[in-house]
Amino acid sequence: MQISAAGNSAGFTLLELLVVVAIMAMASAGVGLAMRDSSQVQLDREAQRLAALLESARARSRVSGVPVHWRANPGGFRFDGLAPSTLPEQWLDGDTGVVGTPSLLLGPEPIIGPQELLLVSQGQPGQQVRLATDGVRPFAVQAAAQ
Repeated sequence: MQISAAGNSAGFTLLELLVVVAIMAMASAGVGLAMRDSSQVQLDREAQRLAALLESARARSRVSGVPVHWRANPGGFRFDGLAPSTLPEQWLDGDTGVVGTPSLLLGPEPIIGPQELLLVSQGQPGQQVRLATDGVRPFAVQAAAQ
């Protein structure tokens, strides 16, 4: 900052303004990187998507009267009892997996037994999400007990 002969402050120099702008740019970049999707957020998103797909398959099973089974496989999952390509059969994030080899019965009865499955992030083994229903209510995403 330049100071006049009388000792008064006359304003900021161009260099001082450039330093402030550079600091703000670095802070903005840091905030942008901090806000990127983590694998837990992606896992939660996959669980929400799967819950919607399960409910869609459950509704189709009730309408058609044909039992529909959901099964996990190494590359994704499948809906046995529905026509191929009716519903997606792949994870959006290739890092998503299922613990064990669960099979869910989705109908055709309006009330099914209690069922659950555990989605995990294969890259971050400590991250998991539980997807469950009591058989009456829709599938819901719940925090998995560690």
